[in-house]
Amino acid sequence: MIQNALYRSLRPVLLALPLALTSLTASAAEDSEAFRSLYEQEWEFRTAEFPGLARADGGSEPVDRLTRVSEADQERRYTYWKGIREALDAISCERLSREECINFRMFRRQMDEYIDGYETRAYLIPFNSDWAFWVGWGRMSEPSNFSRAVDYEAYLARLEQLPQVMDEYIGLMRTGLEIGMTQPRVIMDGRDVSIRAQIVDAVEDSGFYRPFRRLPDSLSEATRDDFQRRARAAIGDGVIPAYRALLAFFTEEYAPGARASLGATDLPGGEAFYQAQIRRYVTEDLTPKEIHDIGLSEVARIRAEMDQIINQVEFDGSFEAFLEFLRTDEQFYADTPKELLALASYYAKKVDGRLPSMFGKLPRQPYGVAPVPEEIAPFFTAGRYVGAQADARRGGYYWVNTHQLESRTLYTLPALTLHEAAPGHHLQNALALEQNEQPPFRRNNYISAYGEGWALYAEKLGVEMDIYETPYEDFGRLTYEMWRACRLVIDTGVHAFGWSRQQALDYLAGNTALSMHEVTTEVDRYISWPAQALSYKLGEYAIWELRRDAEARLGDDFDLRDFHDFILGLGSVPLDVLRDEVGHWVGEQEV
Repeated sequence: MIQNALYRSLRPVLLALPLALTSLTASAAEDSEAFRSLYEQEWEFRTAEFPGLARADGGSEPVDRLTRVSEADQERRYTYWKGIREALDAISCERLSREECINFRMFRRQMDEYIDGYETRAYLIPFNSDWAFWVGWGRMSEPSNFSRAVDYEAYLARLEQLPQVMDEYIGLMRTGLEIGMTQPRVIMDGRDVSIRAQIVDAVEDSGFYRPFRRLPDSLSEATRDDFQRRARAAIGDGVIPAYRALLAFFTEEYAPGARASLGATDLPGGEAFYQAQIRRYVTEDLTPKEIHDIGLSEVARIRAEMDQIINQVEFDGSFEAFLEFLRTDEQFYADTPKELLALASYYAKKVDGRLPSMFGKLPRQPYGVAPVPEEIAPFFTAGRYVGAQADARRGGYYWVNTHQLESRTLYTLPALTLHEAAPGHHLQNALALEQNEQPPFRRNNYISAYGEGWALYAEKLGVEMDIYETPYEDFGRLTYEMWRACRLVIDTGVHAFGWSRQQALDYLAGNTALSMHEVTTEVDRYISWPAQALSYKLGEYAIWELRRDAEARLGDDFDLRDFHDFILGLGSVPLDVLRDEVGHWVGEQEV
């Protein structure tokens, strides 16, 4: 009787269930189709606005346009992206498949970042102490970009557009001067060097002319002559005068008129600006105080490990004396650029041979080792990974800074190599190029907390790979980890808590064995690029939390190669998505 009564009470629900399931399935299919339509439409818009994206995504057509940057261009994009963001509110992530929901969360975050960028007017500051649009243009002449006549035609078209886009950038920076949206004046010294490098008397000496010095034999003599004539006109009459105009503006207006304050929160709408930058680079809504406190805790932990190594090498002196010893003893420095590059290459190949012990899947694309270009080396970081497209006629490159050899410490070179080459940025980026099943907006998105967090994680992975050969090199690894922990303290200190430049310099110099040249360039980088430096330690912190949790839950069933392959197989994702997906993966392993 009880069962019959229960059945009678449930009968209307059971009868309605097939209809409800059909409705739910239809709704899910509608949301899936609506989402796909939105992101495909937006990607078409995005590649039209940023022409290089299509090429970066594997397109075969050469890029024949530069991105336009005027206020009208910024407003047009903002209006479009705001409409896309509003349309996303009608779609339920819960009704999408798991993979589609990841795509949805990432796409929505991208729209939010674009909207934040306009509303905080971040586009009025189009350079920092580490990189600038005018430096990026210099990379257009990379020899591997040229093999066909259409490649030269497209390049000439971009050179012809450069003066107009230069005027647009100058216009943005002039508006920034008017409202106080500028870089701090304190980081301006020497930033004009990379502009002056492009101003030459003879067109043939210009880096922009490099592709025309030796044209392919497959081109007719008439075509080669025509290309060289047009290049001389475009560079001599347009590009070089445009750089002269930029130099005059930079030295006569921008640098003298730049703001005296340091912190991002001192900008117009500064608190919103800094929080937007934290969301962009950290991908989590942490407050400056929360980040600052994590940094202080990590600094204390790493310092204790450093003290253990000082005791191990039986150094007779204080921590400060040991840092001075590392900074001044000639055994820790290369005599020539070639020696530094050779040692970087040695560690790179040593790591390559041990990758299979940590990874089940390795990328097809190789990488090389090269010096940082001379025109940017004086203010550039110790090293950098420069990727290549999937179809490029070169591999990726691990850049090593050979400028001021007395500041390039050898004991930090293994950690730098693990970070920039493998298993850090090269491994990560080269594998991402092979994620062809992911939509292009996800495949071509670099999320700093994930990418830099992984690369810092890779430095410590070098301990398990037996890469560090001396206690000094292990101290170098800890110096690099301490460096990233100090960033949490310094970045928030400068941009939220009123720290001075000298206070930041003293803090970094007092806690790491970085050379004083590197200390200075790094602090200026944090001042000029708010929140980006936070991504390294916070990303690595998250990955180690996930690994320790997986090891505890899976015990003997934990496979480190599978764990690494899963994380890298996700591609570049925000930290909240990374936490959710690794948690789900561990749950599947537990079954």
